[in-house]
Amino acid sequence: MGHPFPIREIARQAGLSEATVDRVLNGRGGVRTSTADEVRRAIADLDRQRTQVRLVGRTFMVDIVMQAPERFSTAVRAALEAELPALHPAVLRSRFHFRETGPVRELVRTLDRIARRGSQGVILKAPDVPEVVAAVARLATAGVPVVTLVTDLPTSSRLGYVGIDDRAAGATAAYLMGQWLGDRPGTVLTSLSSGFFRNEEEREMGFRAAMRTRHPDRPLAEITEGQGLDADQYDLVRAALDRDPGIRAVYSIGGGNIATLQAFADLGRDCAVFIAHDLDQDNTRLLGEQRLSAVLHHDLRQDLREACHLVMRAHGALPPAGPTPPSAIQVVTPYNMPR
Repeated sequence: MGHPFPIREIARQAGLSEATVDRVLNGRGGVRTSTADEVRRAIADLDRQRTQVRLVGRTFMVDIVMQAPERFSTAVRAALEAELPALHPAVLRSRFHFRETGPVRELVRTLDRIARRGSQGVILKAPDVPEVVAAVARLATAGVPVVTLVTDLPTSSRLGYVGIDDRAAGATAAYLMGQWLGDRPGTVLTSLSSGFFRNEEEREMGFRAAMRTRHPDRPLAEITEGQGLDADQYDLVRAALDRDPGIRAVYSIGGGNIATLQAFADLGRDCAVFIAHDLDQDNTRLLGEQRLSAVLHHDLRQDLREACHLVMRAHGALPPAGPTPPSAIQVVTPYNMPR
């Protein structure tokens, strides 16, 4: 029962004698199970109170840097701001650096400015390219911990990753697609915003691997580099539908789903199954209208809370913890949408 507290302090917290606490801590026996439980609770209470003392008056300035469509960055901002009261008594202040698209060098310049100016931490969603990995290394050298959010940079100097198991998410989409399409003929269109985001690449690999195993004869088509932006996405989907008259289902990995559905409608084509990611504003509306079959979702508030905790642990403000487990993958349909 490892802990940093003297026996006298534990005894005072538990309302027991020091001799009794000593017997529990050293496993000498002769103590009721309920008494041993009281000692354990006292140690947990002392540890929690010590953490609270460390947090009082602490302010953490965290930079959130994201390349993502506005609908997703807006959801992240809302999730973080909803979690801020739960971080009390610490105070977390945030600076947002959001961009929908653009050259990698601009993203790198943002990260380098943060390294020069200083920050208690960076929460980062960025493409997995060498220039960004190098910028994360410079942040680490400057003493700024980096936590990757929803898409990882596994070869970088980042402190940790918060998000789902993306291969499992892709395999889940394949399972649902196979169940809902059944034996009906047709091609499944997979849509990525960019091949440079690790999460999208792994979702696509998980999807294709599961489809090969479960439905080896099902044809697949792919579009990419729409950046999740409606104008570019519409043109890519329209071209794919023109090329392949058999497309009748979509696994949307990278978004732009309003544009995708509009392309189907403009060509008078039916989309029998449509599986998407994230309950952002667009997808929530489309799911409520039953224009999406399902959305694979994860709790952004929980992700942001864990990302902030990782930053705070890096500064010794919270006790160490084990590896961060992947976020739970939720399959949301029009009938179990959160209210």
